[in-house]
Amino acid sequence: MKAYVFPGQGAQFTGMGKDLYETSALAKELFKKANEILGFRITDIMFEGTAEELKETKVTQPAVFLHSVILAKTLGEDFKPEMVAGHSLGEFSALVANGTLSFEDGLKLVSQRALAMQKACEITPSTMAAVLGLADNIVEEVCASIDGVVVAANYNCPGQLVISGETTAVEKACEAMKAAGAKRALILPVGGAFHSPMMEPAREELAAAIEATTFSAPVCPVYQNVTASAVSDANEIKKNLIIQLTAPVKWTQSVQQMIADGATLFTEVGPGKVLAGLINKIDKEAVTANA
Repeated sequence: MKAYVFPGQGAQFTGMGKDLYETSALAKELFKKANEILGFRITDIMFEGTAEELKETKVTQPAVFLHSVILAKTLGEDFKPEMVAGHSLGEFSALVANGTLSFEDGLKLVSQRALAMQKACEITPSTMAAVLGLADNIVEEVCASIDGVVVAANYNCPGQLVISGETTAVEKACEAMKAAGAKRALILPVGGAFHSPMMEPAREELAAAIEATTFSAPVCPVYQNVTASAVSDANEIKKNLIIQLTAPVKWTQSVQQMIADGATLFTEVGPGKVLAGLINKIDKEAVTANA
C-alpha cells in the first residue's frame, strides 16, 4: 500500500518551492492564491528570503504546508494515497492530500495555528530539547520527576524523543537525562514549547477556527499524531486535530501502525528528507522515497 507522509516545521529551506512555481502552471496559480489568502507575499520569502526570515513561525508553517500540498497537487494522476500521515504541522498537509480539507481552508487553519502558537510562546519562557539514546519510558519517568512543566512531545524514532515545557524545567530535565545515560540532551532553537500544556491558549484559539471549518469524508485514512491509528471519520479527525497542539506527536507509533496495516512504500512529500530518515530508523526494512 502507498503511504504518503508530510513534514512539519523545521523542514524549510531558502528558495523552497521556486522550482515548482517556475515549472508548473497549477503551482503558480496556487502560490498566487496563497498570497491573497495570507495577505502578504509569502512567495517572496520562500523563493528569495533569508533563512532567518523563513524561521518566523507565521512564515515557516504556511511555507512548509504550501510546499507539501502544492507538490502533491502537481503529481496529478501519480498521486493515489492509500494512507497518509503528517508530523505535527504536516498533519494539515496530509488532510488536504486526502480530501478532508480544501486547499484554502487548510492554509487558513495553518496560518491561524502559527499566529496562535506565536502568541502562546510569548506568555511564558518555554522551549524544547532533543534527547538521544534513552528509551522512551526512561525519558517519560525523568520528565515526571522534574518540578515544573516538562513532557515528552515528539516520539520521532527509537532513541530520539523531544521534550517540551517551561525553559527552567526543560534545562533541569536535560541534566537529569544525561545523568540517566542519554547520549545527548540538547535545547532546540525553537520559539516555544510545542505539543505541551504551554500551548493551551493556542489550542483554545485554534479549536474555534477548526470547529467553524468544513471537514469532508477523506479518500483514505489519516494516521493522526494523537492516536497513532487510522482515522476516517471527519468528526473524529476534527476532534484529534484540536487536541494535537497540547498532545505528543506519536510518530514512531504511527509509522509502526501503518506498516502493520500494510504500508509497503512511504513517499515523503514536501521540503527535506527528515521523515524518510526517521522511518528508516523506525523500521530498517521500510522502503522510502521522496516526491
